[in-house]
Amino acid sequence: MAQSADIETLCLGLSKNFQSLLEEPLGPLDRVDAVLVSVPFVEPFGTSVASWAVKEALLLRLEQDGAVGWGECVADPDPYYAGETTVTARHLIQAFLLPEARPGRTLGELLLSWRRVRGNEMAKATVENAFLDLIARRKGLPLHALLGQPARPIPSGISIGLRPTLPDLLAKVEEAVEQGYHRVKLKIQRGQDVAWVAAVRERFPDLPLMADANGDYSLADADHLAELDAFALTMIEQPLGYHDIVQHARLQPRLKTPLCLDESIHSLDDAEAALHLDACRILNIKQGRVGGLVESARIAALCAARGVPVWSGGMDETGLGRALNLHLQTLPGFTLPGDTSETRRYFREDIADPPVVLGPGGWIALPGGPGTGVTLDPARLERYTLGRERLQPPVS
Repeated sequence: MAQSADIETLCLGLSKNFQSLLEEPLGPLDRVDAVLVSVPFVEPFGTSVASWAVKEALLLRLEQDGAVGWGECVADPDPYYAGETTVTARHLIQAFLLPEARPGRTLGELLLSWRRVRGNEMAKATVENAFLDLIARRKGLPLHALLGQPARPIPSGISIGLRPTLPDLLAKVEEAVEQGYHRVKLKIQRGQDVAWVAAVRERFPDLPLMADANGDYSLADADHLAELDAFALTMIEQPLGYHDIVQHARLQPRLKTPLCLDESIHSLDDAEAALHLDACRILNIKQGRVGGLVESARIAALCAARGVPVWSGGMDETGLGRALNLHLQTLPGFTLPGDTSETRRYFREDIADPPVVLGPGGWIALPGGPGTGVTLDPARLERYTLGRERLQPPVS
């Protein structure tokens, strides 16, 4: 049983609704399933480290008294973005995370019990997300209401992967502008950066624009990266090493453009270190990367107190994970458009309904209904399922 002081520490900076949520007791689960799906992308999505033609996702299904909650793991099948994979996440969930979700424990006690499991934030987020969806559905509440937030339209943002030619990139950006996206993010890498960004800025002088390097540069490239200052970017995301904070702190004073940290941030402690060292002026919160919605809320509260804007990063999720990210962005502190784009841009056929669509002015409406507000289409889920496994529910 967690000590009350530990629970109080976990609640620091969170709203009363969140604190009440952490006191929510976990009942016995009737059934737990791990489902591995592979949903083809409309076209391959490329970054400086890899390119993917399909979205392979591990889904977790929890059933309790007829209610069903779902969580989507953001890990890839390969370790190119992060050390976790769908295989390692499935093992951690079954062997170490689910057994701690014993009936009678509270959600806060469950999260604290996981602290002795080092890392594996994506696996932790999967289980936490599924429980939150389950709790919200049992209460008949949309997830944002469970988190204590009113419904509001969500600003849209699009991430454009590396393109084979500059004309192709310009065409993709033009398409995004015509659709009404509030901001555009360009993937960059060595040899495909300054000239490409310059061409986009020349064509679209007023477009809110950012560049994402996915850690492709080193501090030795500081003068080269400073050339991006000429293009009035909202931010440059993670130009240096995946786990680095210190070198970003040395780079930021050499640039006018704000740096945004992404892959370096896995917890509230990481975020606090980055802000203390002035390693960035903006933070990207990928809830799956930091261990779930609760840790995301803690990081967002810290950043708001320090005057640092945050936004919700995407991991090319299916409609299940995409809906959860929409609800996340109702929390205080999420003031910049996230990686939240229409479903059709990624998938011709998704597993979840309703799809994400842009409304008037490029805004996105939250899905209605309890939990995340989306349902999984049985036929499509079956079509794209690679494997399904019944897991052992936790016992008292």
